Amino acid sequence: MTPAARVQTSIELLDTIIASARAKGAPADRILADWFRNNRFAGSKDRRAIRALVYAAIRACGPVPASGRAAMLRLAETDDDIRPLFDGSNYGPAPIGDGEAVAEGGVAPAWLVERLRGSAVDDAEAAALLERAPLDLRVNTLKAERATLTLPEPFETTAAPQGLRLPTGTLVEQWPAFREGAVEVQDTGSQLACAALAARPGETVIDLCAGGGGKTLALAAAMDNQGRLIASDTDRGRLSRLAPRAERAGATNIETVLLDPQREMEALEPFAGQADAVLIDAPCSGTGTWRRNPEARWRLDEGELARLCAIQARLLDLAVGLVRPGGRIVYVTCSLLDEEGADQFSGFLGRHPQLAARELALPLGRAHGQGVRLSPSRDGTDGFFIACAG
Repeated sequence: MTPAARVQTSIELLDTIIASARAKGAPADRILADWFRNNRFAGSKDRRAIRALVYAAIRACGPVPASGRAAMLRLAETDDDIRPLFDGSNYGPAPIGDGEAVAEGGVAPAWLVERLRGSAVDDAEAAALLERAPLDLRVNTLKAERATLTLPEPFETTAAPQGLRLPTGTLVEQWPAFREGAVEVQDTGSQLACAALAARPGETVIDLCAGGGGKTLALAAAMDNQGRLIASDTDRGRLSRLAPRAERAGATNIETVLLDPQREMEALEPFAGQADAVLIDAPCSGTGTWRRNPEARWRLDEGELARLCAIQARLLDLAVGLVRPGGRIVYVTCSLLDEEGADQFSGFLGRHPQLAARELALPLGRAHGQGVRLSPSRDGTDGFFIACAG
């Protein structure tokens, strides 16, 4: 493909991504994967170039752009190599017209920028949410140790006890260490959220919103496969992906429990008042993960945010009935919005005066409300709010 054809293809893909974001449809990475699978004429260099163009254009736009062309024109204002490719050549984009609409820049839609500022996220910290993220790994201590692990490429250690960092795009899935379960892909902030739970061998631990099980596997390693680790979720598809991951990781103490939305306690009744620790990695806006999913800020609206906040409050209240006296609840959101973090946790403690916030001694982050906030600009991690009560 010519450079101009790559730009035009990226514009067409952006049109699909924009429409999908408005309709709450498939995410950008899935749309790109489907296109690459169905268009084999695009070689590996073409795929890399198109992916880079698409994500650069998404990051360049704040509010949802009117079209893929408007988004690419926005990128052309900051990348001098792109504008000359609007040359009308075969398979390339049409020349730029006088006064043609260009998408608006910025970090996010205006209402969301104001919510971030109201949550003590300054403009520099907000801008860092759109930088490209490194690739972080967690060494699986059920199979390896960070101090003695050998990998095909050089790496840095991170502040997480078993954290490693490599350049973005490193193809770790092809490494024997990954295929054999010695390492897992997991952001350092996510690893520290697991460390905050301080799961110990022999305990009964519930991962209330386990999803695909990334944090569950970290907890299994911390427990050295001793004790009961309950991985629960309402999403059957995501939960089903845990079993093969657990087998690869050598995690043998995990029990999965499928939950019925709004009736979660029916399935969890056998564990009522029994858990030493409950982790709530709650569904949230994902503002802290924009480095990886930049188009997510186009999918969020105030109604969806309110819905997510209601779910978070209900999950926190649910956890109270699961934890034993003296046990601990760790609440985590990959968001920098206070209504999902500090304010949500404060409201929870107000509803349950028998509980009190517990101090967290994490190697990264700063105190925020009654918990800890991690952010890309200060800590080099995804954005998180982490708090503990007991």
